[in-house]
Amino acid sequence: MAQNVLGGELASCSTDPLTGFYRNGCCDTGGEDIGVHTVCVRVTAEFLEFSQQAGNDLSTPHPQWGFRGLQPGDQWCLCAARWTEALAAGMAPQVVLEATHARTLEWADLDDLRRHAVDPAPPG
Repeated sequence: MAQNVLGGELASCSTDPLTGFYRNGCCDTGGEDIGVHTVCVRVTAEFLEFSQQAGNDLSTPHPQWGFRGLQPGDQWCLCAARWTEALAAGMAPQVVLEATHARTLEWADLDDLRRHAVDPAPPG
C-alpha cells in the first residue's frame, strides 16, 4: 500500500473532482507518471491564477477529457515540481498531508509541507 508523507497509509484526495494520475481519487504514482502528481492540494483562486500564468491552466473546463475545471476549495493531485515552484513564488496552495504521497519528499521538505497543511475536506 502506498504511504503518505507522514509514513501512514495514503488517503484519498478527491473523487469530485476525480483526481490522481490514475484518476482513482488518490495521489498515487508510478513509473508512467512523468509529472509525479503526488501532492494533494486545496486550490485557491490565487493559486489557480498562478498556475495558469505558469502554463498549467487548471480552471478551464475540458469536457472532452471529463474535466470540469477546478474551483477554489477543490482538492487536486498536483505535480510535486509545480508545488515547489509555487512555494518559491509564495503561492503554494494548502496541502492535505494524509493524502500526499511519500514520493513528494524527493521534491519538497516535510517542514514546508507542514507549514501549508490543512485538514482533509469531507470526501467528495
